[in-house]
Amino acid sequence: MKLLLPLLFSCFLANGQSIIGKWKTVDDNTGDERSVVEIFQKGDKVYGKIIKLFRKPGEDPDPVCEACDHSDTRFKKKIVGMEIIQDMVLSENEYIDGNILDPQNGKIYKCKLWLEGDHLKVRGYWGPFYRTQTWKKAN
Repeated sequence: MKLLLPLLFSCFLANGQSIIGKWKTVDDNTGDERSVVEIFQKGDKVYGKIIKLFRKPGEDPDPVCEACDHSDTRFKKKIVGMEIIQDMVLSENEYIDGNILDPQNGKIYKCKLWLEGDHLKVRGYWGPFYRTQTWKKAN
């Protein structure tokens, strides 16, 4: 099984269908760009960390995760550089079985990632409910 996952992952890379790279997140309500998340591979899993925030005048330019759970190692840590996507594994054409943190509300959701054309779909689950965001490739 350990050999199968890297082989499948390399097939995605060969076809140009990799989620690895930098992605711009977009606010669902305003359409404003909110951050750049870098998706990367460690071993046979995929992770994502915030590498840039787009801040408006009056917003803290270098915020920390005040809303994170006190027992989470990310509590009161800087959001830029924070790993918000963890432990995603490739299953057919999507990444599953990991989680994603929303640093605005401190909640952790089950997560699923997949490509649709040149967009990354990011779905967070909380029980039977979910929300899907569309992230754009960053230059």
